[in-house]
Amino acid sequence: MKILVTGATGLVGKHLVPYLRTKNHEIFSLVRKSPSNEHEIQWDAERGFSESELERLEGFDSIVHLAGAGVAEKRWTKERKRLIEESRTVGTRILVEALAQLRNKPKSFVCASAIGYYGNRGDEVLTENSLPADDFLGNVCVGWEREAQRAKTIGIPRVVNLRIGIVLSPEGGALKEMLTPFKMGVGGRVGKGTQFVSWIELGDLVRAIEFAIETENLQDAVNATAPNPVRNLEFAESLGHVLNRPSLVPTPEFALRLMFGELADALLLSSARVVPKKLQEHNFKFKFEDINDALQHLLK
Repeated sequence: MKILVTGATGLVGKHLVPYLRTKNHEIFSLVRKSPSNEHEIQWDAERGFSESELERLEGFDSIVHLAGAGVAEKRWTKERKRLIEESRTVGTRILVEALAQLRNKPKSFVCASAIGYYGNRGDEVLTENSLPADDFLGNVCVGWEREAQRAKTIGIPRVVNLRIGIVLSPEGGALKEMLTPFKMGVGGRVGKGTQFVSWIELGDLVRAIEFAIETENLQDAVNATAPNPVRNLEFAESLGHVLNRPSLVPTPEFALRLMFGELADALLLSSARVVPKKLQEHNFKFKFEDINDALQHLLK
């Protein structure tokens, strides 16, 4: 297949692109800078495509849209929240509007979303049919998915909104940030530790994206999380065990709010018990369903 990927230099994209190439797919990337090779196409996520670059969008079988400003990279100011939202909703709208102008449209559009869609839901088991949260991240995800679903109205038959959980990789994201304190022996639960963590090992996510591209009857919202979410305390204990370090030093809620502000409640203290019902119904096989196995694989 001929596949176009946005966000190819991010944590997920930089693993997805070479993986798909090993499966003999022809992969192109959307880039903001001037293209450095024939497999890069330039775009502006706020203004769109030049006429010549638009012409190069012809003939793709699938689009994988991963681009968006990092949610946890910086403290949430009013401007940062605007950037987080617009990089997803406006960027997706610009891309779909460009695809609408093509003579030969892709057969599928796989767009990232996030389990922030569900918000803080305690012990409730969350499937793709669960309602969204009425908070910042919930509203961002709703708008993001709505823009992606517009691809159906312009002639792309299948759209997948991948609601991605916490991606586990020592190269980036939450796990990378946790490694230093745990290795120093000062890691532990976050807050009370009772909140559910819905996670997915990076390799499993890459294969889930491939599965979404290739599975013709998979569409709309799809939870991209491992089947067994764990409480934060269990996650901390597993990480300490794998690193052979104690996991006894909790981070109090007030300290997190002092350090991170609104972001702390939205990402670190909220509980989302998300299960991948659709992936399981379509017989996707996870390599890592158990948090201990996943951490052992990533860190040993």
